[in-house]
Amino acid sequence: MLREMFGEFAMLSKTDPSMGIIAGSALAQLRVVPFGSDEAMIVVRSYVVTGAEMTPDLMHFLLRKNGELPFGAFGLDSDDDIVFDYTIQGLTCDKPEVRTAVMAVVQTADRFDDEIIAKWGGQRAQDRARAES
Repeated sequence: MLREMFGEFAMLSKTDPSMGIIAGSALAQLRVVPFGSDEAMIVVRSYVVTGAEMTPDLMHFLLRKNGELPFGAFGLDSDDDIVFDYTIQGLTCDKPEVRTAVMAVVQTADRFDDEIIAKWGGQRAQDRARAES
């Protein structure tokens, strides 16, 4: 379904049930995770910025944006990388819902990455990944 919607921008992981979608300066990862005994969730995540200065001002900015955005939420991973996640129910979702989730995540990451970097430093996660490969 993702290849049909996103073509060559959809990349299948060889190690786990996930795919990546590249759009603008953002990369969205879709993971299927179990939920209870007979349900699954689709977690769409984009790494937004890595290496930003973790200040109270940045945390306030991210929390304020969480209250304003209609889909998803900013958060931090275990390395203090800024991520944006949106989760949908897996078994009953359809193509438009998956497309909306992916586009909400990549557009949000692409919209805020440069603003965060300009104020709190760091680099776009996709740029860091390119530099490390």
